[in-house]
Amino acid sequence: MRLISYSVNGLEGVGIKSGDGYRGLPVLELGGDLRSCLGQPSRLTGLAQRLAEAPQFALADVTLLPPIPRPGKILCIGLNYRAHAEESGQGAAPYPAVFARFANSLVAQGAPLVRPQASDTLDYEAELAVVIGPGGRHISEADALSHVAGYSLFNDGSVREFQWKSHQWTMGKVFDSTGAFGPELVTVDELPPGGRGLRIRTIVNGEVRQDSNTEDMIFPVARLIAILSEAMTLDPGDLIITGTPDGVGSMRQPPVWLKPGDECTVEIERLGRLTNPVVQEVA
Repeated sequence: MRLISYSVNGLEGVGIKSGDGYRGLPVLELGGDLRSCLGQPSRLTGLAQRLAEAPQFALADVTLLPPIPRPGKILCIGLNYRAHAEESGQGAAPYPAVFARFANSLVAQGAPLVRPQASDTLDYEAELAVVIGPGGRHISEADALSHVAGYSLFNDGSVREFQWKSHQWTMGKVFDSTGAFGPELVTVDELPPGGRGLRIRTIVNGEVRQDSNTEDMIFPVARLIAILSEAMTLDPGDLIITGTPDGVGSMRQPPVWLKPGDECTVEIERLGRLTNPVVQEVA
């Protein structure tokens, strides 16, 4: 199934794909948002059954939100595609580079990515987002995929100048409204295990900038869950942003940055497309 979060007149709702449209109900009527249903498969099934009988609407009638509007943790993985690690001059590492994003950086499908006043070095990164279902600690790699509720698309918009100011990348990844997420949470039954073997692309103004396959990941989804849960409890609705392929703007000669007026699309096979315009921050 394909689930969305949305708002109408300031009230949040949850919807499910139904034919050419969606069916949805307000969060207040459901007794909780989408994140609150991810920890127990039975609750997610019950949500789907309720939404299947809900009123139908078109996307034009609502404002889309990120599928999980306020994730507890956004755990990002750097240099996790072999070709990208090579183009960056790093090569495959024995342990993943992990950094954090925060909810202030998220925007939904169709909402603007904001180039900040502080720098014009805004870059794109197409990524597969993993949404945690049942949580846990010390999760084995063999059991890891049973802790995944679904997948989505992510554009890990990066302000490179700030990413490179120190050895830690976080400052370049947490500017307001630079990370696009959505439009749908697609449950695991609609994709290959671990989201493997899916074509992943970035398209800017109609030009393909990244074109790869999730099979090129150095640390696949199950391995990432096992590694991350060694250190922390993964909770329902947490996100793992699994890294980007080669072809980012900063590695081009000369570098190519996102600028106001651009349209940036992340596309992942069987998941769909995530498209956002780029605007300039206004004081």
